[in-house]
Amino acid sequence: MKAPSDLALLRLSRQVGRSLLRAGRTVTAAESCTGGWIGKVLTDVPGSSTWLRSVFVTYANEAKTELLGVPAALLRREGAVSEAVVRRMARGALSRARADVAVAVSGVAGPGGGSAEKPVGMVWFGRAERCGRTVRVEAFVRHFGGDRDAVRRCAVACALKYVLRR
Repeated sequence: MKAPSDLALLRLSRQVGRSLLRAGRTVTAAESCTGGWIGKVLTDVPGSSTWLRSVFVTYANEAKTELLGVPAALLRREGAVSEAVVRRMARGALSRARADVAVAVSGVAGPGGGSAEKPVGMVWFGRAERCGRTVRVEAFVRHFGGDRDAVRRCAVACALKYVLRR
């Protein structure tokens, strides 16, 4: 995936806003490696306060625990860049923001910090959605190439597309 431009991210954000408005739904985000970039591009859309509930920037593991309720033991066992953690991040954001849809992102943007098991460019995405009285949670992983900026831009675009999925 080629790193999207600022204009491409704005277009995606507008699509997210239109989709949520049509459906009468709200969104929240729980970000780690994107450091608030999802929130930034969503709030670039005028009127986003009608469909964006909040954005949690939980870069440190302690923030994931304190703000989203991710168990510290889970973070120690699985690491922040894992399916289990992004699922808990998404569920925690959904609950705390009282939104209809939540997207969560945690990855290794680089240039350092990668390992054989979790290489630079590996990003986990979680999505939680209210479906009547139940909550559906899912997750997937992607691997992006390029420098830190490219990985983060790709992660933001992927997260926005994930919100649009339903």
